[in-house]
Amino acid sequence: MSKNVPCDSMNKVVVGLSGGVDSSVAAATLHRQGYQVVGLTLWLMKGKGQCCSEGMVDAAFICEQLGIPHHIVDSRDVFEQNIIDYLVSGYQAGITPLPCSQCNKAVKFGPMLNYAQEKLGIDKIATGHYARIRYDAESDRYQLLRALDLTKDQSYFLYDLTQDLLAASVFPLGEVKKTETRRIATEYQLKTADKPESQDLCLVESHGSMQTFLDKYISPTQGDIVDSEGKVLGQHSGIHHYTIGQRRGIGIAAAQPLYVIALDPVRNRVIVGDRHSANQSECQVGRVNWVSIPVPTNPIKASVQVRYRSPAVPVTVIPLTGDRLKLVFDEPQFSITPGQAAVFYNGDLLLGGGIIEKSVVSDSQQI
Repeated sequence: MSKNVPCDSMNKVVVGLSGGVDSSVAAATLHRQGYQVVGLTLWLMKGKGQCCSEGMVDAAFICEQLGIPHHIVDSRDVFEQNIIDYLVSGYQAGITPLPCSQCNKAVKFGPMLNYAQEKLGIDKIATGHYARIRYDAESDRYQLLRALDLTKDQSYFLYDLTQDLLAASVFPLGEVKKTETRRIATEYQLKTADKPESQDLCLVESHGSMQTFLDKYISPTQGDIVDSEGKVLGQHSGIHHYTIGQRRGIGIAAAQPLYVIALDPVRNRVIVGDRHSANQSECQVGRVNWVSIPVPTNPIKASVQVRYRSPAVPVTVIPLTGDRLKLVFDEPQFSITPGQAAVFYNGDLLLGGGIIEKSVVSDSQQI
């Protein structure tokens, strides 16, 4: 048993409840194992956040079913500052931010643990994430691993968790298949057993689309769509409507498919090219958090995911100064998107991760 998973039946744990089936089963499983479980739901959305309002109701019902306390914490201001502002400023700067890893560290795990310790006197938190944690005595580090169910693995979104947060966290579903989660929910007769899975970011579900959400905060400003030579091919209504690698929705007829290869917020331009021009052989990564191993001083070989649904590909990781590094891919990769996370692994072991930095727009693209 991992060092961070308590086995004493009198241990207390605060379980983050979103109102979905995964967090419900996590709470029910720990409760059945003899833990003293306290449910905690974070109220994240301002206004008519349907996912939050329905989630809080379902989470409260689950706690009533299990006979456990339920706390709701108003985290709307924290979410606004750390996620809404983060997204808006990122899109304005011509990058495509990944809110989920930022949310996990700054909005969920950190505040959850603080509340558990300061308000409830509890030192353990649990969530329904599909990932695993183990303690490595040799390095004296808590290590993060992929889930047993690789089709549901969420370790990619957890790369930014610190050692303190990993030490305090429990992932009851890390070794459970999603089909088993549904079976357990049905067996326990949980209200959420048949609840459909969320398919989008909470902001997308709440506003209908990312574009609709962004248009509330960023005024559309018309600009040029240009090729890599600077030739004007068409017009756009705002660079925040585009992301690197995008093909659909560009609105330009061409002899071959065009992809977004760069965004230039200074000149308010979208730069397009063929698929080959959207490939990159290397990129730089900042805000790196080394999770399962100490900070390396020399280049290492690893595999890297540059987006959640992409396969891990071979890469050489070259440490730079501070919390930055360079990735050199064994083969050029399509659509390396600034603002997204690059997360590196050794097999199932998550080594670390960081945010892909924006490439400098070339002189030809500045025409």
